[in-house]
Amino acid sequence: MPVPISRRTFLATSALAAGAYGTGLGLSAGRRALAATPAELTAYSSEALLTGSAPTRGTMSYRLSEEASGVPPVLRMRKGEEFAARLINRLDEPTTVHWHGLRIANAMDGVPEMTQPYVYPGDSFEYRFVPPDAGTFWYHPHCNTLTQMGHGLTGVIVVENPDDPVFDAEVVLNMRDWRLGSDGQFIAPFKPRDAARGGTYGTVKTANWLEGPVYDVPAGGLVRLRLAATDVTRIYTIGLEGAAATVIAIDGNPVVAPFPLGRYDIGPGQRLDLVVRVSDSEGTEATLGNFRGTTPWTIARLRATGTSLKRDLRDVKALPANPVAEADLSSAVTIPLEFTATAEHAAKPNLCGTLGYTFWAINKVAWSGDTPDPVAPLADLKLGKSYILQVKNRTPHAHPVHLHGLSFRILRSNKREMTGQLTDTILLSPDEVAELAFVADNPGDWMLHCHIIEHQKTGMSSFVRVS
Repeated sequence: MPVPISRRTFLATSALAAGAYGTGLGLSAGRRALAATPAELTAYSSEALLTGSAPTRGTMSYRLSEEASGVPPVLRMRKGEEFAARLINRLDEPTTVHWHGLRIANAMDGVPEMTQPYVYPGDSFEYRFVPPDAGTFWYHPHCNTLTQMGHGLTGVIVVENPDDPVFDAEVVLNMRDWRLGSDGQFIAPFKPRDAARGGTYGTVKTANWLEGPVYDVPAGGLVRLRLAATDVTRIYTIGLEGAAATVIAIDGNPVVAPFPLGRYDIGPGQRLDLVVRVSDSEGTEATLGNFRGTTPWTIARLRATGTSLKRDLRDVKALPANPVAEADLSSAVTIPLEFTATAEHAAKPNLCGTLGYTFWAINKVAWSGDTPDPVAPLADLKLGKSYILQVKNRTPHAHPVHLHGLSFRILRSNKREMTGQLTDTILLSPDEVAELAFVADNPGDWMLHCHIIEHQKTGMSSFVRVS
């Protein structure tokens, strides 16, 4: 018989479990027991030791109790079971929470003025939804995003599926940069000339707010490694040295057939699930690295501990598929979308902040900021009908394009061999043309934007309407 658990005990143990990125401890038991009573998710400002110098002042994070733990907690949910959280805003400015990749009700999507009111300092807002899909997702604000996300407000979501295979360990990595000066304090979040190109990179690279952390895992074991690129700019080329790895999910959706990692690109907003076969020799380390550019660097390391479990990577099978409806390609309507640069002009101010510039557009319309001006949607979609987005990147820069509230299947591309994957974010290469098929089965206004936040906030943003 289950033992009753008090709210105080639940919140205390939840904060501990959620902060245990490297151990796979979870919140699922507490979430199931107290779904009717929302957990308190507080957004707050503090300071954190992000480099070897002085603590960085003005960091922003989330917590599940009064005891701040630095890095935002991993929120663990169960597929098909209700999750509830009350956002309490202890920041000095408005904020919201967007549940990136989750196909939930539009009213819970976290876009101010489009799906919900601003959550002002001292106020709260209750989010309540049932995640239909299992996988790795993440959460972040959709207000003053370059500052709030850039200062730390990005956390990972794990939606568990009881039918998933059991691995020997799990490590969750929240991968992000920080724009810090030599004194460890925040510097200007962007440079206009970089915002008009690929974006402004951070100066300090971290995983779980640590530079090159090391996690102990069972020797000879199979470790599920959940990666979330929560940075505002950086595109990663993921690789692993010192161990073999298999890709089992991309952007929360299982791959049809697991395949060897090799090198794999993910942009801001994207996720990658790997199974790593750890070395048999205790003390041996496997290095997860970013191999993009001319100077590779270490994201994190896995260190083998104990007697070898002698597991076999060939035993890894495909994860159960998520219940995403398949588009009827014979009747699907094609919608052309062109992502381009645009003539520079000043952006209109709004409560969620502006960068003061417009550099980018979708279908020749620039929508800067996080909240909608009175502009028409890119497309009016009929509920239950099938559509194909024909996306064209007419720029010399990559754009991770994210669609809220819906998942799409990559049908074809002129730049990539691997198509057929379900996702909510596509990393469009320069001059890439791709076709994305989906069923408009979730009513509401859904944002579609580049997840390089400088691009989003200088024009590369819009929305579609499903009704």
